[in-house]
Amino acid sequence: MNRALQEFFRCLPLMFQGLRLVWNAARGWTVAWGVLLLLQGLMPAALVYLTRLVVNSLSTAITSQGGLTAFSPVWLPAGLIGLLWVGSQLLNSLASWVRTAQAELVQDSIHSLIHQKALELDVAFYENPESYDLLHRARVDAISQPIVLLESLGTLIQNGLTLLVLAGMLHTYAFWLPFLLIGSALPGLWAVGRYVLREHRWRTANTANERRTRYYDWILTERNSAAEMRLFDLGSHHRSAFQRLRAQLRTGRLALSRDEMKAELAAGTIAWLGGLGGMAWMLLRVSNGLARLGDLVLCYQAFQQGQKLLRSLMESAGRIYRSSLFLDNLFLFLSQQPQLTRPDNPQPVPANLQDGISFEGISFRYPGSERDALSGFSLTLPARRVTAIVGHNGAGKSTLIKLLCRFYDPHEGSILLDGVDLRRFDPAELRRGITVLFQEPVRYHTTAAENIAMGDLASNPDSDRIRAAAGAAGAALPIERLPQGYDTVLGKWFGGAELSVGEWQRVALARAFLRNAAVIALDEPTSAMDSWAESDWLGRFRELTEGHTAVMITHRFTTAMHADMIHVMQDGHITESGTHDQLVATGGHYAQSWLLQMREMRSET
Repeated sequence: MNRALQEFFRCLPLMFQGLRLVWNAARGWTVAWGVLLLLQGLMPAALVYLTRLVVNSLSTAITSQGGLTAFSPVWLPAGLIGLLWVGSQLLNSLASWVRTAQAELVQDSIHSLIHQKALELDVAFYENPESYDLLHRARVDAISQPIVLLESLGTLIQNGLTLLVLAGMLHTYAFWLPFLLIGSALPGLWAVGRYVLREHRWRTANTANERRTRYYDWILTERNSAAEMRLFDLGSHHRSAFQRLRAQLRTGRLALSRDEMKAELAAGTIAWLGGLGGMAWMLLRVSNGLARLGDLVLCYQAFQQGQKLLRSLMESAGRIYRSSLFLDNLFLFLSQQPQLTRPDNPQPVPANLQDGISFEGISFRYPGSERDALSGFSLTLPARRVTAIVGHNGAGKSTLIKLLCRFYDPHEGSILLDGVDLRRFDPAELRRGITVLFQEPVRYHTTAAENIAMGDLASNPDSDRIRAAAGAAGAALPIERLPQGYDTVLGKWFGGAELSVGEWQRVALARAFLRNAAVIALDEPTSAMDSWAESDWLGRFRELTEGHTAVMITHRFTTAMHADMIHVMQDGHITESGTHDQLVATGGHYAQSWLLQMREMRSET
């Protein structure tokens, strides 16, 4: 019990934070909600009181045998009951409309906060599975909790107000009746609080399993995995994994529900006995002539409604408690801060590089990894030249681009842009001066034109620039063959046209070329192109990179040979450097790999 109370008091600040979110998102609607709440809270008590007047007036009229005139005192309270019933229906409809408006505004506001924070955080945040759990709980479990908190608090206030008025009515008969009504419900309140705390702990402990079930459900139903599911007969494997996890989660939930049912049954029995005792006492008073029939009806309705209200109060208190616990996840996520900070007095990013880019003594390890991706790494990329970096997977090549974009900071060493450490620049300004084709570019399910325009939305590119970028990347012909050309929606999510892997890559390449940046970084720019498309693109490559500082990461030596300088990278270090002809003449690892690749190409033809 003490643990539950400690948790409750710990959650009070979270409750106030949640209410502040609601207030900031929908102030006018919240004021209207509060007014309707007070009116709805007074109506049930007024109906009980008017029912007492009607019953007593009817009892007097029947015993007086005064004819119809004896019933005249009945008409006014009976008419007021009818008006209150109509008013209650109207208030319920208004309250529903107000709550809908509130909920929409609050959810939009919270989505905006989560999206803003997700974009502020470093890429490293997404490398950690605990971060995914936190984000999942913030998005799925906590996104609706502020409005649930408000509705639960509203129900608590409304029913609490009604209960207080009913308790006041009972107090006029005996001071202990309200205490009997409320005291008999306290075990139920304890049961609700205990269950909510256990449920929250269970949900927190099973967040990873919840995410896994979503993953299995996604992979079983997603188009991208449909072919492999059938070819390798993976459906039964993933279905079994999904069902195994669902059985585990279901067993846990049923165990919680079973314990809750037992506690509720015991609490409900105590509440029923309390109400029975109050009614027996009032019935005895009526039989002794100390109370009238209307008083018995009032007592019955007060206890009946009071028990329902107390039950509702307990449920509302439980929802408030639950919402506060889950809001902790939301506010914990919103409190996350990026580690890559903006300097107080950032240096301007050079529009055109004069010296180039230098990696000096770089050591770096990805979050959660046990080995260094780079260790004591040094390399210079000369300005306005094309540099190629080749090597096996895992050699650290793509890491260079991520560090250059300052998605991460090295643990040791520095990266210099024209002699200035990247940490001296505003990260946003730095990234605006770099354009990148990533190894796994995003496929935006929007029109072909908008896909390319994503590369430089800030400049509001016109159709001529978009078409020029598509032509430069070799994407013009595939796009022009589409039903609506550049206005064709790409991807199947929204009923658009699907492209081949190589065509998607060319669209992404066009997006990269649209941005007229000083630094061009291309990670496997031709990996998904066929030999004809690669040859066509390489024919224009030098023209496209003229005047820019370019770095290419590639496995294809036919691509690398077009660079001014080639560096061979192994295990996070540069092992060979030179032009294509120089490296072939040296007879080292590059030359051996070149000869092997040429043999493979000849055997394919």
